[in-house]
Amino acid sequence: MTSKLYIKTYGCQMNEYDSDKMADVLRACEGMEPTTTPDNADVILFNTCSVREKAQEKVFSDLGRVRELKLANPNLIIGVGGCVASQEGDAIVKRAPYVDIVFGPQTLHRLPQLIAARRTSGRSQVDVSFPEIEKFDHLPAPQTTAGTAFVAIMEGCSKYCTFCVVPYTRGDEVSRPFADVMREIEMLTAQGVGEITLLGQNVNAYRGELEDGDIADFAFLIQAIAALPAVQRIRYTTSHPKEMTQRLIDLYATTPKLVSHLHLPVQCGSDRVLAAMKRGYTALEYKSVIRRLRAARSDISISSDFIIGFPGETDADFEATMKLIDDVGFDASFSFIYSPRPGTPAADMPDEVPHETKQARLQRLQVRIGELEATISASMVGSVQRVVVEGLSKKNEQELAGRTDNNRVVNFVGSPGMIGRFVDVRITQVWAHTLRGELATQT
Repeated sequence: MTSKLYIKTYGCQMNEYDSDKMADVLRACEGMEPTTTPDNADVILFNTCSVREKAQEKVFSDLGRVRELKLANPNLIIGVGGCVASQEGDAIVKRAPYVDIVFGPQTLHRLPQLIAARRTSGRSQVDVSFPEIEKFDHLPAPQTTAGTAFVAIMEGCSKYCTFCVVPYTRGDEVSRPFADVMREIEMLTAQGVGEITLLGQNVNAYRGELEDGDIADFAFLIQAIAALPAVQRIRYTTSHPKEMTQRLIDLYATTPKLVSHLHLPVQCGSDRVLAAMKRGYTALEYKSVIRRLRAARSDISISSDFIIGFPGETDADFEATMKLIDDVGFDASFSFIYSPRPGTPAADMPDEVPHETKQARLQRLQVRIGELEATISASMVGSVQRVVVEGLSKKNEQELAGRTDNNRVVNFVGSPGMIGRFVDVRITQVWAHTLRGELATQT
């Protein structure tokens, strides 16, 4: 009988990618098939995120829920992977002794060996080492039926922002060799993938080795991918303002396959707070990047990340963030109240901002960005957008959902045979955070 694998993923798109790779590894080595419920699984994996405090606690809450399954089936394997695993290591097993394996983002390719060692020894296995880029050399060939795919081109982060735990959980920046990335993309396009999303903690810091020993920067990689006839659209996330080189910016003028959307985290509009965060740029320098991007691609949509209530944030600091939002005209945002992460420098900074003040600031910011988002969406009504059809609509399973070049979800009536393909859709209505449309051409 086929073994069943259940994976719950928390956090970023890098984790989504890693979860897919866990499934690929266990399918190739153990013949496991995915299941959508933990109740009938033989292996349960939690791929964790430590960026948010609540996400970390939710892992242990979910572990508590599957403990009953372990009591009913002692052969069940329960594993914790991802950034919480990397950060906590053995402490996870101490807190939840029924956890069988603990592995980090860099050791997910060792899952079959960890499971085998647990079964033969009867002891929990922990491997949260950082074997650099080894995991990519041990992953099976990607398999997909979708029209879009993620491709991780680098691991880790070397920026060491004072609020962020990622460098400690994923290690320093390490780029995959250029040929490896291109080989994976060509395997995906051979299966019908037309849209590629390049992934990394600081994806535009990519420095991949070429076969002659030279180094390919991120702009060179995008040019090479755009030259592949089967690739119709290129996205990337997440980028860092310090790595937005002029070479990369110029591609927005010369490379139509590069989408008119960029997620460029700014975190704050106050230079004082940006310095305390150790972000490495000022608000003016960030706006300079945006100005040059818009000179290259006038209709580019910019989304961003914001941390509200960083230790010591004053009213004036927050007003500087609100001014930056109006100056830039952000399209969308991921915005959160600051939560201290153990082991980061910011966790030791005095924080005297009342929680109610932080909540009020967050709400005000989200309302303003929501207004800007609605204005941009309204300007799209009547236009014809090329969308990649991602699947059935979440609002109505009788309809399809596609994604526009500038990262809007559009719901429209179409046939399931269109899933995974590009179609033209005329935008007819604006809904909260999504659009409504109709097929512009009968396909």
